[in-house]
Amino acid sequence: MLIRFSVENFLSFSDRQKFSMLPGKGSLKADHKTSKLNGISVLKTAVLFGANASGKSNLIKAIDFGKKMVLRGNKPEKPIDYQKFRLDKQSNINDSRIEYEIQHKGKNYAYGFIFNNELIKEEWLYEIGAKKEIKIFERNFSNKELFDLNYILQKLKKEEEKQFLRFIAKGTPNNQLFLTEIRTRKVRENVSKIDDLLNVIDWFQNSLKVIFPDDKYNEGLKFELKQDVELLTTFEEFLSYFDTGIDGVCLEKVDSENIDIPKPLLEKIREDLLSKKSENIRASIISKGNTTYFLSVKNNDIVTEKFMTKHKVKNANNPEKFDTSNESDGTNRIMDFIPLLMDLLKGDNVFIIDEMERSLHPNLIYDLLDLFLSKSTGINSQLILASHESSLLTQKLLRKDEIWFAVKDNYGASRLHSLEEYNVRFDKEIRKDYLLGRFKAIPRIGNRNKLTVINK
Repeated sequence: MLIRFSVENFLSFSDRQKFSMLPGKGSLKADHKTSKLNGISVLKTAVLFGANASGKSNLIKAIDFGKKMVLRGNKPEKPIDYQKFRLDKQSNINDSRIEYEIQHKGKNYAYGFIFNNELIKEEWLYEIGAKKEIKIFERNFSNKELFDLNYILQKLKKEEEKQFLRFIAKGTPNNQLFLTEIRTRKVRENVSKIDDLLNVIDWFQNSLKVIFPDDKYNEGLKFELKQDVELLTTFEEFLSYFDTGIDGVCLEKVDSENIDIPKPLLEKIREDLLSKKSENIRASIISKGNTTYFLSVKNNDIVTEKFMTKHKVKNANNPEKFDTSNESDGTNRIMDFIPLLMDLLKGDNVFIIDEMERSLHPNLIYDLLDLFLSKSTGINSQLILASHESSLLTQKLLRKDEIWFAVKDNYGASRLHSLEEYNVRFDKEIRKDYLLGRFKAIPRIGNRNKLTVINK
């Protein structure tokens, strides 16, 4: 679970800005909060509103950037590829900063790093509680020792383990995160009692999911449907619930020669699937627009299947099969989100989604959020959205502390604030005030009379 995220000097963010999932003082909708873990409870959802270019997407990009730095790392001798805030000359000199406060594996952690295009200046991991902090490790480029690993080293009894950990720390490139080295250098196999490091890496790898408007989530689930009747039933129940008009789904065998995919790419996939390296890979996925193909191995041969929808036909027993490219963008969007909903309700997932409402009717996006909140009792998952959909801006659906706004100041810097900061009654409908500009998160449209060309 995400407790808090802060960002500084990154894209449109200049001064440090904090996005918090900590509950405010309100007592309404208590089921929107999780049970306390070491004194800290968090909210299950939040929606960030704002005008175009206000910083909503940049906040999500910052969260995703940190995830990629941990999981993918940075190429040796290459600059760290990101953009500082460009509208203040001082920002070119200043470093950037990203920090996550999270809940995972029964503990609360604060993990972050200070960096620039050349190097990681600082990196830290703390276990945090309501009243105390434990420093697990700290890295500071300005210190002679560079790494403080005392907390971990004190737990290790074998000298060779201590030496190995020191070796990894000392060998961490200046432009690489220590957590990335822990993940990629087989430290787990050689050093015990590093559960805190592995827990944080696991959160980035398996819990945090960042989804941008053109992303598809867990396409592989569509391949699993043919082997799992319960999974198929759940998927089709969701299709019926959201009134898509689809009666079922299936995988249809097709000739791979007829797929509109470059032949060299198909050959490469065939080679990979037939190689020994791919023994644990069940299928390769190819998405072409709204069409999804699955290539799998059967009897040492490649089988190509296409994901199809089924529709009832009047005066006929057999359904008509549709290529998903023939379905509406909204229907395809719903099919993309069904695996997401299923994973949300399993628990231990944090979904951060940009423009979830794209191609969806306002009633559908409202119901998606309401469905998650109504079915997540006792489930620790989070759904965090950046949205323009003002129909979500109601206290009938969300708490005040779940509603956030992104605005830009006079110098183009993004700032974040919550509805919790305003004196708003719990029963007041706030959508009208938002559209009138009370919360400062709408476009500032100029004077039409100054449009000289069209006023001639």
